[in-house]
Amino acid sequence: MIEFLLEPLEYEFFWHGLLATLMVGASCGLIGALVILRGMSYVGHGLSHAAFGGAVVGFILNLNFYAGAGAMGLLAVLLINRITRSGTIKLDAAIGIVTNAMFALGVAIISQVRAFSQSFEAALFGNILGITEGDLLLIGFVSLSTLTTMFLMYRPLLFSTFDQEAARVFGIRTASVQLIFSLLLTLIIIASMNVVGVTMIAATLITPAATARLMTDCFSRMLIYALIIGGTTGVAGMYLSYIFNTASGATIVLFGASLYCLSWLINFLHDRYILQNHLDGKSDFVQTPQHQSVERNEGGL
Repeated sequence: MIEFLLEPLEYEFFWHGLLATLMVGASCGLIGALVILRGMSYVGHGLSHAAFGGAVVGFILNLNFYAGAGAMGLLAVLLINRITRSGTIKLDAAIGIVTNAMFALGVAIISQVRAFSQSFEAALFGNILGITEGDLLLIGFVSLSTLTTMFLMYRPLLFSTFDQEAARVFGIRTASVQLIFSLLLTLIIIASMNVVGVTMIAATLITPAATARLMTDCFSRMLIYALIIGGTTGVAGMYLSYIFNTASGATIVLFGASLYCLSWLINFLHDRYILQNHLDGKSDFVQTPQHQSVERNEGGL
């Protein structure tokens, strides 16, 4: 078993990819937990598209790949915040307009300059086996920054996630917290582009966190579970892609989705088991409205 795990590590490209998926998966899981609880899943999806447009524009201007993506991601965050605060349209509409326009700009440029169109396949679909030491340093810096920021801002994030009015009463600047969180999310998306690609970043952000949500109602435990599940999914997906010779990014996403389905099934069967014991009079059970509804349906009411 140990030999089986060590064999792929003989190849430099594999352990580069393994480290990258471990760090990206753990960071995405951690940030993804807040993305889900804050109802910002559409934001993560939109920012990944804006970052792609920025990477293309950066290439035209002879800028670093990550610099272009980061600049456009930052611009997208600022524009979305500005449009939303004006009160003319809601958050989802602002995200749709800004991020899709930036993505369309990148696609339009590529369609005119076909010479480098293949260079951006990695940004769209990921190029995990082409991760360099420079990429690892960037991903490591972003992951460490994410962990540090989350630790230092745990209390403001907790308050502003569940009750923004109460957070303001306690002196927390919710708008600043939201802006810092959005910037952190942008950094994670940029660091993930070469690993899983723009098309699958949203799944990497959301799936581990959604699985953790099935396991606990506790905020701190959900963060820890999402971090562990995200990192584990990345590592397991890399080994599975090596065994079955499949695309690494897609395998990671499919393994994460399988974990979610398994957790959902266990959760469902557990609830059914408790409900059945209650109906049989074998256990004390405090009914929730959902359980009462199930019970009424079983009774044909």
